[in-house]
Amino acid sequence: MEKGKLVNKSRFKTVCVFCGSSTGKRTCYRDAAVDLGQELVSRGLDLVYGGGSIGLMGLVSKAVHFGGGHVLGIIPRTLMSKELTGETVGEVKAVADMHERKAEMARHSDCFIALPGGYGTLEELLEVITWAQLGIHDKPVGLLNVDGYYNSLLTFIDKAVDDGFIKPSQRHIFVSAPNPKELVQKLEEYVPVHDETIANLDWGGVVVQEVPKPTVGFSGLQTTEIAL
Repeated sequence: MEKGKLVNKSRFKTVCVFCGSSTGKRTCYRDAAVDLGQELVSRGLDLVYGGGSIGLMGLVSKAVHFGGGHVLGIIPRTLMSKELTGETVGEVKAVADMHERKAEMARHSDCFIALPGGYGTLEELLEVITWAQLGIHDKPVGLLNVDGYYNSLLTFIDKAVDDGFIKPSQRHIFVSAPNPKELVQKLEEYVPVHDETIANLDWGGVVVQEVPKPTVGFSGLQTTEIAL
């Protein structure tokens, strides 16, 4: 679809999508990834994602690319041989590590969407929610709850609110929906809930994360600047 023939006009320019390098066992997950890519194209939105060409990452990136949108994949050099297989589309940016990957994905995006995925997808989702909680950004965050995949996560968050670990207003940092069209529309309409959600902290636009030296795989103390 050409960008001059948009079905919907968006207030965003680029969407960051978190998703798995596996397609999962059910067809509905694959369909949702393709549908999401097509919905982004219909609104003239570009894609930033984790840089893989397999799994749901490959499906959503190809849907955007072949629909006429720009695709930017950001991936650590160490993972390139494992995740960048098959036909890679769009622009690929190699970074040093996972921390830089997440910072770059956030920096290039106007909002975030999480498709079904595993540990990595969940970690990325919760990190951008936490950044919003701390006032590091006010970009909308959306959860694509395909066929109830994230129901247990939503139940956990509601339990955390009930038991006093998450403030009620912070429950509304993110939105969720069962299909891409409804989710993107919710993101378009999203307004940050400032009461008890956006902390009165001055991050100066940059957050520096210091990561202690692990025993394997990394060297030294690293700092990652996140400019959102």
